[in-house]
Amino acid sequence: MPTFQQFPLPDAGEGLTEAEIVAWHVAVGDTVEVNQTIVEIETAKSLVDLPSPWSGVVTRILVEPGQTVDVGTPIIEVDTDPAGAAPAPDAEPAPAVATSGGAIEHGHRSLRGGGNRHEGVEPGGSDEIEAARAGRAGDRPAAPAEPEAPVEPVEPAAREAVLVGYGLAETGTGRRDRTADGTPASGPASATASQREATRHALAKPPVRKLARELGVDLDSITPTGPGGIVTREDVLGRAAQAEARTLATYPGDDAPWLASGTVSSDGRQTRVPVKSVRKRTAEAMVTSAFTAPHVTVFHTVDVTKTMKLVERLRADREFADVRVTPLLVAAKALMLAVRRHPEINGSWDEPAQEIVYKHYINLGIAAATPRGLVVPNIKDAHRLTLKELAGALADLTSTARAGRTTPADMSDGTITITNVGVFGIDTGTPILNPGEAAILAFGAIREQPWVHKGKIKIRHVTQLALSFDHRLVDGALGSQVLADVARVLHDPSHGLVWG
Repeated sequence: MPTFQQFPLPDAGEGLTEAEIVAWHVAVGDTVEVNQTIVEIETAKSLVDLPSPWSGVVTRILVEPGQTVDVGTPIIEVDTDPAGAAPAPDAEPAPAVATSGGAIEHGHRSLRGGGNRHEGVEPGGSDEIEAARAGRAGDRPAAPAEPEAPVEPVEPAAREAVLVGYGLAETGTGRRDRTADGTPASGPASATASQREATRHALAKPPVRKLARELGVDLDSITPTGPGGIVTREDVLGRAAQAEARTLATYPGDDAPWLASGTVSSDGRQTRVPVKSVRKRTAEAMVTSAFTAPHVTVFHTVDVTKTMKLVERLRADREFADVRVTPLLVAAKALMLAVRRHPEINGSWDEPAQEIVYKHYINLGIAAATPRGLVVPNIKDAHRLTLKELAGALADLTSTARAGRTTPADMSDGTITITNVGVFGIDTGTPILNPGEAAILAFGAIREQPWVHKGKIKIRHVTQLALSFDHRLVDGALGSQVLADVARVLHDPSHGLVWG
């Protein structure tokens, strides 16, 4: 006997309550094995591949890609005992049965006039249609009916209108004349003037028709303005002008993956994208942080010429040949040295417990911009890493984030964060705290600028730093001391030897 198992959407971590189905890696009829990846989902934090908990044959896909479902909702059905299914006997065609509504049913298919023309009925009027109208089918007698009036000869135009009413004829615009629910727009017994009008083609002179073909304009879609309802040359030109593509200010075309899930307006001037997954979670977190923790930001402009020289030396060092050395690496090390000197900055405010939680480890968060939105993964126990190990961890973290493979665990339990706005050419900013942390450092662009150095004006490498902190547990003095220490290391990296 076949055994059907339905796989409910599991909690992918961090107590998330919903996820979006991104892509199925299997289809109905496929054979799957235990732990084979079957679906890719997107939670509020990351993309996650889900494995199959059973071996068997896929019988149903219960949730389509693009849909968001709650944890616990069945998403796929698998037959775990396909070999036990007995072959079905050859089915014989069910006899045609007349229904009381004047329709013919073959098995489970109804040939009512409002049905699909491809479900056993061909357009143009068949014996089945006549049988349906007369209330009989095959050899089975129909129910007693009242005597019928003599049948008048059916004019071709009236017969065409009847077929339109049954949904079995094409109108002049290529659409079926039926309502939104699939029923005939009017009764089959009489042909209205609107139905007869719908079967006619637009009136136009040969030169106008030729112009419409050249411009790719459908004459039947034009409201004629000429005498007697004729389409004029001006009508065609006007419709062609309406169909021309208009230059838009911001639409970037194919280089915009963030538009792929959106709905474009009829005029093409707007795209509406649902707020979900990472961007939704980020928005909620930032609003909560901004309106819960009182933010204070302090700034510092610093000469980082010696840091830039150190970066160049490390890039030429064989020891660092297999890692990427950047100024951000030195800034990350400087921030951790400052935290070691001022551990009170490495804490969080526990509102329900009315406690300040001081953490004796550093999980260094790095804000990363990705096509799915802003994510802040962190390097676990970053204080334990050497400079080379920290460089490798930074490279792995950013590449994983850009590929959309950051896991919820990678973004949990951060203690302090750096946002590198300088990579975008931005000098500084007032960053919003990552929820659960007390401070975040903005590292600005490094520029060559005139600077007073040893009493003379020289061209030096200069950057701006900004530190935002939670004023509930970090006062202005502590925040300023931390930022000043970061600046001192960036100004002269040799301080790292003393403080490290």
